Amino acid sequence: MSEDIGPILKNWPYDPQNSIRKVIDPRGVEKIQVRVDQGAFQGVLQMELDGRPDGQKPYSQAFVLDYHKQQLQKHVGASGSPVGFSLDERACSEIFDESRRIYERYVFLLQIRDYNRVVRDTERNMDVFRFVNRYAERTEDRENLEKWWPYILRINAVARVMIATQQDEYDTALEIIGDTQTKISNLEGVQAEEFEIEKKRSRESLKELEDEILSKRPQSPAEKLKEELAQAVEDEDFERAAAIRDKIWELEEN
Repeated sequence: MSEDIGPILKNWPYDPQNSIRKVIDPRGVEKIQVRVDQGAFQGVLQMELDGRPDGQKPYSQAFVLDYHKQQLQKHVGASGSPVGFSLDERACSEIFDESRRIYERYVFLLQIRDYNRVVRDTERNMDVFRFVNRYAERTEDRENLEKWWPYILRINAVARVMIATQQDEYDTALEIIGDTQTKISNLEGVQAEEFEIEKKRSRESLKELEDEILSKRPQSPAEKLKEELAQAVEDEDFERAAAIRDKIWELEEN
């Protein structure tokens, strides 16, 4: 069997607008591939869609985070309390590496509009943020991921909004945006430039998304009537305005 990937590269020329795809392996398992062009280097990156992106099972667990959570449970079972449990530098390094791999995957998943998996991966990484912040021994490890809260909240919200709009649930989408804006605004300050940049960028991005949703959301009967009422008043057609106002009252009473 030839190990030359030349035929793959030839059949999939590099195109920055079409550099990510899903494939199915001989076992029928979906994977994601990314076409790479770095000058003289041509290649294809591949990652698993489910489980760890690299397909590894550290400590015989689906994720290294699962292993360390299991260690916490054992500690609590033995001592009756989480007091005394901690993540040393090596444990944090393992968790950070896994978190980075998951981040890289959900960035690609967002591009191919696999929103359910984006929600799943961002929620897993938010779990990582909380776990490390609570149990890491070193201050630098506890604070390492905190600066990325605005970003991950935004990406999680965007994916959930896209799912909602695909189901024509525009009000749900707007609620998600509002709730996320509030969460980002209420985040405790972090002494990192990335935090302030991402906080500002995320709020602006979510506002733009909100405006887009509002422009696409079908008007309710009451909203249409209120628009007609405003036009009637502007035209000084007060008889028509009164009739429209009566219709609005009827709708609101029902």
